Amino acid sequence: MLRGKPEKLSCTLGTEDRQARIAVELIGGRVKSIAYYSKWKPRTCSVHIARDDAWSSWVDTGSVTVVTLNEEKGAFLIDYERSTVKFLFRDIDRERFCGMEGKITGSLTVTRGRDRCELEGIMDEDPAPGSDPATGQEPATAS
Repeated sequence: MLRGKPEKLSCTLGTEDRQARIAVELIGGRVKSIAYYSKWKPRTCSVHIARDDAWSSWVDTGSVTVVTLNEEKGAFLIDYERSTVKFLFRDIDRERFCGMEGKITGSLTVTRGRDRCELEGIMDEDPAPGSDPATGQEPATAS
């Protein structure tokens, strides 16, 4: 059982048609629940897990929490730092949560006091090298 001060963090990154967002509830600095949502118009993806639910098991070790989803549907590694909480998505089953083939792999970082998430890989379909993971667009080049 978690004890301590409750805290809520959330962030978003992307456009109206292609975005990722997360809301996190912490107790005493440890994640109690995660609500992740992404949108790749017209599809949406929604993952909600909480400690003591029937869908996951949680193990805290030092500054890290490992969340294993039942039925071999993937895992989250949660890394706690002073101002951030970083979620490493490890082969989260898109079919179960998003109705799409494939896996969600990558990271999402929530920073206290910021509304914008940092993403790496989570929104990638088959990314082109150097593309922005939130938009799928290649960076503008000077001509």
